[in-house]
Amino acid sequence: MAGKKQFDMDTALDAAMIQFWRDGYADTSVGDLSRVTGLNRSSLYSSFGDKDALFLRCLDLYAARYGEKYDVALSGAAVDPVAAVRAFFDVTLDRIADPELPDGCLIAQSAMAIPVLSPGVAAHAEQALGSQRLRLRTALKAGRLAEQDAENFAVHAAAVNQSLAVMSRAGATPAQLLAVVGVTVDALSRTLRA
Repeated sequence: MAGKKQFDMDTALDAAMIQFWRDGYADTSVGDLSRVTGLNRSSLYSSFGDKDALFLRCLDLYAARYGEKYDVALSGAAVDPVAAVRAFFDVTLDRIADPELPDGCLIAQSAMAIPVLSPGVAAHAEQALGSQRLRLRTALKAGRLAEQDAENFAVHAAAVNQSLAVMSRAGATPAQLLAVVGVTVDALSRTLRA
């Protein structure tokens, strides 16, 4: 149609996700979203809904993008759970090391912002955070850990993974992040040998 600006929904959604990831939900305005997507406010609202609806789509995009990578990393847990958990952390460390991406983790940021999020968005952020624990527990059970040990280690590994994102935002070095991962992987190895 002549005169009508066309845009790529996926590109706009990705730009919005990066904006939320960089500045957080509370510090991202509709004006910021309009600027990064190249859409005026009315186009933004008609394409994505309000700020909460767009944020939910961005959380889902982020969770899907990195969830697939975590699933691939953990897929070998039945054969070698230690290598699978190391690969799980490598997904996070690779994301942190990517200079094209903001520091930290959109899900970790969202979890820290729960007090200022609407109830629906807060519940969605909690669910995204919980998915990581469930993913780890399933893999660890496949890796021969007893039910309670798998649950405890999944909670621990998920917490460590989120702390890597927070530490990276606070300026931790790659060596420091690797050391944190090493302690966790060594603990898993000792648990499996016990």
